[in-house]
Amino acid sequence: MTVNQQHPQDQQLSRRKAVAVGAGAVAAVTLGGTAVAANALDGERKASGGAPAGSGTDASAPEECYKLTSETVEGPYYIDADKIRRDVTEDREGIPLTLRLKVIDSETCRPIRNAAVDIWHCDAVGVYSGYEDMGNGGGGPAPSGPPPTAAPTDAPTGSPSGPPPGGGHQEPTDDTRYLRGTWRTDRQGFVTFKTVFPGWYRGRCVHIHTKVHVNGEWTEAGYEGGNTCHTGQFFFDEESVLASAEVEPYVSNTAERTTLDGDSIYDGSGTQGGLLKLRYDKRNIAKGVRASLTVGVDPEATNEGQGAPPQPSASAS
Repeated sequence: MTVNQQHPQDQQLSRRKAVAVGAGAVAAVTLGGTAVAANALDGERKASGGAPAGSGTDASAPEECYKLTSETVEGPYYIDADKIRRDVTEDREGIPLTLRLKVIDSETCRPIRNAAVDIWHCDAVGVYSGYEDMGNGGGGPAPSGPPPTAAPTDAPTGSPSGPPPGGGHQEPTDDTRYLRGTWRTDRQGFVTFKTVFPGWYRGRCVHIHTKVHVNGEWTEAGYEGGNTCHTGQFFFDEESVLASAEVEPYVSNTAERTTLDGDSIYDGSGTQGGLLKLRYDKRNIAKGVRASLTVGVDPEATNEGQGAPPQPSASAS
């Protein structure tokens, strides 16, 4: 494996074979509990709930704290943490997206530090790295030709081709790894990724996949042992997706798009179901989007996302 040329600080390594990244390396970014400015980050980390004093998130933090984030299927395109890095963009074009997550124990509300968090998603035209031969999300070749005359607003009229949304795991077809990465949570449970706003493909709404691995150790050999306590997906509201569809290269994505309400994976439960909190300039989404979410997990559970029911810890009722 080689060092990513565009982002030399990010080394292409296997999580279980990589030289461990240092603790507390997550840089100050522009997101708070609901995406506050970077100059408020230090104050935020000092706050017990992770949100800055006086922010609009204070009142809702206790309510969110005790909720388990919904488990979902893994999907067919997971690759086991092939790159230890925060910036997963590589050469992909699209609206800049900063994704800031806070991982907490849903029972105690305490942040979970040193967890390994994976994210992966398709690019603006619906293609997953490692599976470019599968085309647009497994639904055929990547779209080409003239852009659509209007933004996609409805569910597809036919059944999607290719692997089903839940899908069994598919073996990678190539060595590309853009829009994939793994990073560790800091002592306040925060982890931040830089990427691009995902596109869509037939049969699914716009989403990002994630896994959270805990109870292991970061050693010279990488992240060892532990369990995957959460497999989930993050979702985007319709307003933001329709705004993105007016921007290149999303406007070139001619695939039929499933709406958030019509998606077979999103459970409709808002932030508990993985619906991201977004901040962006409504007049010009192309400037960038800041997304945040608190992810409540049971650190003693095992949720691999293979379609089996979640396995709660012995202490769970």
